[in-house]
Amino acid sequence: MKTKGEGKTMVSKKMKWVGLVGLVVSALSLVTHFLLARHTYGGAVSEFRSSVTIFSWRPIFDNADLPTANLIHGRLWGPVRPLEYLHADANPGSNYPAAPEVMSTGFIFVRIRGGFHEIRNSISDVVAVARLLNATLVVPEIQSTTSSKGISSEFKSFAYLYNEDQFMAALANDVKIVKTLPKNLKGARRKKEIPSFRVSYSASPYFYLRHVLPVLTRHSVVELVVSDGGCLQSTLPSHLIEYQKLRCRVAFHALRFRDEVQELAIKILNRLRASGRPFLAYDPGMTRDALAYHGCAELFQDVHTELILHRRSWMIKRRILKGNLSVDSAKQRLNGLCPLMPEEVGILLRAYGYKPDTIIYISGGEVFGGRKQLIPLHAMFDNLVDRTSLSTLWELSKMYGRETTLVDKHSTTPLIKEDRKSRDWKTSGPRPRPLPPPPARPKSYNIEGWWGWVAESDNEPESSIEELRTNAHKLLWEAIDYIICLEADAFLAGFDRDGKGHPNFASLVMGHRLYQFAPSRTYNPNRKEIAKLFEEIRDTLYQANRTWITSIRKSLRRNLVDGLVKESKRTRPLSLLAFPIPECSCTMHVSTEKSANASSPSPHSQISDSLGPLRRCPSWMMNDHAISQSKEESEEDVDLDDSLSSGLFFRQTNNNNNNNHEGDSGEISNKEEALVEDQEELEGGER
Repeated sequence: MKTKGEGKTMVSKKMKWVGLVGLVVSALSLVTHFLLARHTYGGAVSEFRSSVTIFSWRPIFDNADLPTANLIHGRLWGPVRPLEYLHADANPGSNYPAAPEVMSTGFIFVRIRGGFHEIRNSISDVVAVARLLNATLVVPEIQSTTSSKGISSEFKSFAYLYNEDQFMAALANDVKIVKTLPKNLKGARRKKEIPSFRVSYSASPYFYLRHVLPVLTRHSVVELVVSDGGCLQSTLPSHLIEYQKLRCRVAFHALRFRDEVQELAIKILNRLRASGRPFLAYDPGMTRDALAYHGCAELFQDVHTELILHRRSWMIKRRILKGNLSVDSAKQRLNGLCPLMPEEVGILLRAYGYKPDTIIYISGGEVFGGRKQLIPLHAMFDNLVDRTSLSTLWELSKMYGRETTLVDKHSTTPLIKEDRKSRDWKTSGPRPRPLPPPPARPKSYNIEGWWGWVAESDNEPESSIEELRTNAHKLLWEAIDYIICLEADAFLAGFDRDGKGHPNFASLVMGHRLYQFAPSRTYNPNRKEIAKLFEEIRDTLYQANRTWITSIRKSLRRNLVDGLVKESKRTRPLSLLAFPIPECSCTMHVSTEKSANASSPSPHSQISDSLGPLRRCPSWMMNDHAISQSKEESEEDVDLDDSLSSGLFFRQTNNNNNNNHEGDSGEISNKEEALVEDQEELEGGER
């Protein structure tokens, strides 16, 4: 007969065996899972998955291999052929003198306010102004970082965002640049004894030569306050073209982000490209200021409409905006004055032929309305990512540097009522002296969320110290996004204007892409035309017919080239960096054969006539860059997923067999339409 102790021993042995068997089964299941995954997705995709397992993004691909040698791939990701003759050329001319070593009219100290794109615009302008006045430029001070508390002391002002040494070295032959003012002028600045100018967005060279230069010569120093995103007009007289090229050299060559930002951006870029697939970057441009300025409040609901209207009222009071508080947002949208919503962008991309497994990178520091605005886009594209899903908190913290812990003096736990009465009684002084008024403190609101004040107050509360630090972080976030968008295989701008009506972040990206590699696939949809097309199918948004899909494709493809002509009239007067043609570009000499239709002008001549005369590229560029003639495609092309004309925006089941048995007449019409589309792309779009 077994004792009680022996029974317990047998039970424990059985439990150990059960646990051991469970561990073995779990290990075998994991091994099987990895083998199946590797067999299903192939080596490259499996390696890609393992490289991002620590992030929230799990890539989902319909097919392991992506064909890159077909016409459809070229249409979605390939270069825009009519723009292949454009090349970057911001090099100084032969008569451009180097910066003088000793002769200087004085020091220019600059304080720059605003967001990322405004800072970038302003820096290129102040360098040109310093050259114009033959002055020594002090490295500009970025107010967004100097006014923020708790950010890392390792990086200050300009160096928080950009590489100071690279900036100074790259412009050594253009402008004399120093890091700080001399000691005697530092003291004068602290005492506010140096003359200061608050310059406008489009100040002319005449203003600086007539008003600033005499003061600079007399006092040896002036301070410029730049708060509108620029301080020099975009278009300059033809004899000042060297100053335009200098602005391009500043923005596209001298302004390099500090090493920590560059390293993290490259890591994210490598993670995006690890699958070997191209990716598209999308900037929504949906900021509260932009929506308020352009009267797009009614595109949202509930509290978001109130927030936009409150901001618009604030703009009207400060004369940033002229107009009425209440604006017909539907009319603004039909006129192309409001951003494309993420849902509309998703439909555009699917209609153009981008697959549901396309990798889309979302850029921008703010998508007004929150991440719920991206839900429809995510439903159409599985691989929707941003910097947070491709980086860790530790990597972001390393980029920020060592920051101090913020303690808000108003965030301490308030005294209970009885303790406060006792304290006030003891410290009230001789009777009947009244108690002093309580110190001012920020009002706390009962409604949870940063927007809780809308329901209880007409005045927006001042930014907390945490929000000020976040504003500094946003500069770094947008710097990462800028690099990713610049290197993306395709880029789409949801909106191209900011909260002052000036070109925004997306505009600078498009301008830089146009300068760096003009044929890169960059979409800036004609929002007015797109809005009208969406109105046609408003009641059947997800059941678009083939005619509508064809119209969308033609609109996007046509705008790749024709859009440049429109932007030259619309954007060029506002920002050189958003449209650096023709001042900072040149054209390669292309010997073309006479076309069969002699009356049809080439895309080269049409764009040249619209943008102005383009300089011939120097001979050394001609030798380094051999232009391959883009021959007209004679191959028969299949249209972009003809099956998408029905059930366009939902994942399709495998209907390959059905597609193979389509009628001959349908195949012929598809091929004819594809040839027409190819010819339109060769000619730069319909005209």
